[in-house]
Amino acid sequence: MIEPQIEFKDFQKIDLRVGTITSAEHFVGARKPAIKIWIDFGEVIGVKKTSAQIADGYQPESLVGQQLVAVVNFAPKQIGDFMSEVLVLGVVPNNGPVVLLKPEREVSNGDRIG
Repeated sequence: MIEPQIEFKDFQKIDLRVGTITSAEHFVGARKPAIKIWIDFGEVIGVKKTSAQIADGYQPESLVGQQLVAVVNFAPKQIGDFMSEVLVLGVVPNNGPVVLLKPEREVSNGDRIG
């Protein structure tokens, strides 16, 4: 199913940025297996944190140092005792774990997608 069409101006409202994971740990107590992630988006945005349900495909220690793509302008969301500040993006295959989206090669933290 394809979602309804949007105007380009609607897409421009989404602030997609590249950041580097600086820290990650299992989210103990989460209802669904998740990992807490801290991501450095450069000087302007800084380090933001999120909770991602990616524990079936990733281990926290393997994430540190990787770059990924995230939405940085969503309103913060309380998830249990943790405040999630960004939304990391990933592909959700039919029969497999989430695959995080990341740049093909290293870019600067905070670089914008668009």
